[in-house]
Amino acid sequence: MSKITTLKVGDQHVKIEDGELVGYQVSGHEFMHQKGNPGWRSVDTEMFPLIGPTSEADFKVKTPKGFAIQDQHGLLREMKYKIVGNTDSKAVFVKKYTANTTVLNSKYPTKSTAEKLAWPYNFEFVKTFELIDGALNVSFTISGEEGMPFMLGYHPAFMLHTKNAIISAGKQNITIPEVMAVGSRALQIPNIDVVTLKDERTLQITSEGFSHFMLWTEVPNMVCIEPITFYPYAVSQDNLAEGFMVLKNEPMLFKVKLKPLP
Repeated sequence: MSKITTLKVGDQHVKIEDGELVGYQVSGHEFMHQKGNPGWRSVDTEMFPLIGPTSEADFKVKTPKGFAIQDQHGLLREMKYKIVGNTDSKAVFVKKYTANTTVLNSKYPTKSTAEKLAWPYNFEFVKTFELIDGALNVSFTISGEEGMPFMLGYHPAFMLHTKNAIISAGKQNITIPEVMAVGSRALQIPNIDVVTLKDERTLQITSEGFSHFMLWTEVPNMVCIEPITFYPYAVSQDNLAEGFMVLKNEPMLFKVKLKPLP
């Protein structure tokens, strides 16, 4: 049974379902895509320990400990969060993984031939939501074996209230039809840490620790604005390992801030 966690500070209301951000309302305006609406069956998720599809590489990705069996966007999304802390303004969730433990792939057999996934490293993944200074901060703390390779992407979907939404990134102004035209590959916005969604309300998305963003949607009523450490379509699937970062001997922190603007 799903567990709902709520946060509230002033006119900001957050709804979290088993670690998934399913609602962020400010003064009654909902920023997040809603399950059941056209576009995507989820609202947010994480891409870890890799980003991108793997089917053309027989669902294998190369690591210093050999090949690991991974489906698109990694195995973290197949695991369940456990809540470990909750106040009116903050909630903390964790996923722990033991090296080489098999995880069932929910895409099997209808969308994938890989029944079981595994990763040859131990890790702990902490996701924290906090309302502070008129914004929602979402942070990710990764700890585990020193030298573990990984990629990280955050995959939130935002509701669009008008037909004329614009995504502003540096000097670029990108329309939703332009995002849709790229298709499943997603549109890369390289080397940037601030993106602004201009719709009925304006939302600024700021990242720390990531390198790029990518944009994805197949419908006009929502858009995913995703901070990523690596754009996976820059290489062939056989060479995805080129995009790995390496875990240090201390936890690594990544941050995303969702800040409504006047």
